[in-house]
Amino acid sequence: MKKIYDSWLGRYKQFEEQHPKLSKWVYQIFYFFVFSMGVTIFQYLVFTFMPGMLGIGLAGTEFMWPKKDLSILGVDFTWSLLGYNVLRDASGAVVIGGGLGYFISYEVGSFLAQCINFPLQRNITFKSHGNPAYQAMWYFIAWIVISLICNGFNNLWMPIAYSYMPPAVYNLLVTFITGGVSMVIFFFVFKIIFPEGTPQESEPTE
Repeated sequence: MKKIYDSWLGRYKQFEEQHPKLSKWVYQIFYFFVFSMGVTIFQYLVFTFMPGMLGIGLAGTEFMWPKKDLSILGVDFTWSLLGYNVLRDASGAVVIGGGLGYFISYEVGSFLAQCINFPLQRNITFKSHGNPAYQAMWYFIAWIVISLICNGFNNLWMPIAYSYMPPAVYNLLVTFITGGVSMVIFFFVFKIIFPEGTPQESEPTE
């Protein structure tokens, strides 16, 4: 294994010397993907198990804004930018996986994932030495905007998916669709807010 590692490392260093700009992109994309997948798995676990921990009461509590009634593929549901439909089985009983309980689980899982992701991406992927408070502020703003986009998109297809598949499966879809959209947007956000080297003069100093 050591011989294989040393051989690969030697070839990568040669590639790095010959193509410094391209090698930086390869390095950043690789670590960005690895860390993003790690926090995506973490989010999936939160999305799957936290709604059950919060209980049927919150799952049956409606929290949606704004509310717009829609019908897609024969499924009637209410779309919103914030919050999720209360899910019910064929008999009309509330089931875990929607309502305020799922909204809380989604936001908590997503927020905690970003708390893990931020230092890893800043310090390892992009090796940035910019002002951490300034970067965290812009990261938080980007997370809010991306979360709203993903929430609005998820609320178009999740009620339909629930009609055809178990919660564990659509939780997986929510996680990877949300994660996929977030990854693409966040990579370019990171390229802006995580400049390599010393802090820029335009950034506020500590």
